[in-house]
Amino acid sequence: MSTPHAPSPNGLSLPDLEAVYDSLAMAIDATPPAQRELLLVKLALLQAQALGTHQAFAALLAQAQADL
Repeated sequence: MSTPHAPSPNGLSLPDLEAVYDSLAMAIDATPPAQRELLLVKLALLQAQALGTHQAFAALLAQAQADL
């Protein structure tokens, strides 16, 4: 049984995931509204580069699109 502070199988604990959410929310809020889409696209491209494969990014994109 995992604890709330244990990493998930994907590497982030719940507190770390919450910290990522907070960082992203603050960055979006600090960006002028006209530039927010660009910020998110740049972040997505940087994350795709870090993932290393188009397939991994496509799988995460599909997961993000689900149940919007």
